[in-house]
Amino acid sequence: MKRTHVLIILLLVSAGAFVYFNFVDRPAPSVPAGAAEPNWLVRKYGPKHFSQHDEELIIRDFFGDKRTGVFVDVGANHYRVNSTTYYLEKYLGWGGLAIDAIADFKKEYDLYRPLTRFFCFYVSDHSDDRVDFYINQQNKRISTGSGDLARKQGPFEKAEIATITLNDLLARAGIERFDLLSMDIELAEPAALAGFDIKKYRPALVCIELHVEVRRQILDYLSKNGYQAVHKYDGLDPLNEYFAPVRQSPQ
Repeated sequence: MKRTHVLIILLLVSAGAFVYFNFVDRPAPSVPAGAAEPNWLVRKYGPKHFSQHDEELIIRDFFGDKRTGVFVDVGANHYRVNSTTYYLEKYLGWGGLAIDAIADFKKEYDLYRPLTRFFCFYVSDHSDDRVDFYINQQNKRISTGSGDLARKQGPFEKAEIATITLNDLLARAGIERFDLLSMDIELAEPAALAGFDIKKYRPALVCIELHVEVRRQILDYLSKNGYQAVHKYDGLDPLNEYFAPVRQSPQ
């Protein structure tokens, strides 16, 4: 064999050995510093399916995957996408009320949510009035009754919507008790709570968005009516906070 051939073979063998040892001996890549680890809810239940964040996992955990509960979803929006309650109905047999100021959602609720009754109202502290509602043209989820907020958020279409108190709607629907109150209505939460007798209905869990502008009002209402934060879920949902009656709240 020619000397040049021997040299080429030796070089190839050396290169192969380098590649082999380089890959075999290299430690497995570590998780980059600051990378998010799955939270304990995801480890317990798997990833969320429908809710915007981990709302459905938190609710499932709080109720222990209870079957056939009752919810009242104020600001329900789309029947499935980013829905806090779709998993409960589809997999656990829950039913209840979905309330939103955008009437277009009703058709799909009627088609795909047989255990849920949809109502188109602007939930407020008084009934039988009509108010302006601003439907965001890029993201209906952030539609609002606040003109100032609507103008900050982008193009919108204005509609006139009938108001109702939650008390009046619950009476109309024949709801005497329910388990979960979910509320996400873009700064209208204090007015909606003012028209709701939470001591009478005593939902076991309240999932509610707390914008900084109305946070103090919501916290005062809940505290005054015997609710406290469920600290078990602190930091797991960047959008909502969770409250339960003081005597029932797991710590």
